[in-house]
Amino acid sequence: MADVAREAGVAAGTIYLYFESKDELLIRIFEEKVQAFIEDFRGRVNQEQGAAAKLRKLVELHLYEMQKHQDLAAVFQLDLRQSRRFMSAYPQVDLKNYFDLIGEIIEEGQQHAVFRQDLYVGAVKKALFGALDATVTSWLLAGKSYDLTQMVGPLADLFIRGLLK
Repeated sequence: MADVAREAGVAAGTIYLYFESKDELLIRIFEEKVQAFIEDFRGRVNQEQGAAAKLRKLVELHLYEMQKHQDLAAVFQLDLRQSRRFMSAYPQVDLKNYFDLIGEIIEEGQQHAVFRQDLYVGAVKKALFGALDATVTSWLLAGKSYDLTQMVGPLADLFIRGLLK
């Protein structure tokens, strides 16, 4: 918190007027960054034609942004998960918009008879998010020893092929 105060050019105690703990500050940063990513992703994904291309773009954007913002990725994937307060607040953190975006892509593919109709959209959303999440965490734990964006093709193909009719 002292580092944050120094960067902000305020006294250390001033930070506590706005955030009661480091965890609360990290949660707020997480929420703001996630919402900015989602808005950007939505615009860029919607420029693609077809559900398969949109899904591939979403995977690409997710992995690219986590590699580009490695410090944030480490905070999101590793540091926050060690916080009991974050983990109890995690269900309330607004990832709903991200899951909605994934769901819209899946439903578009189903409506255009490109993706299988027998798949439960809720399960697909969680599976894709979980796969992206685990991929980034594994990359971080491996010391970022490889180009994370190399996983775009294999991961996107795994889901797209599983969704296709």
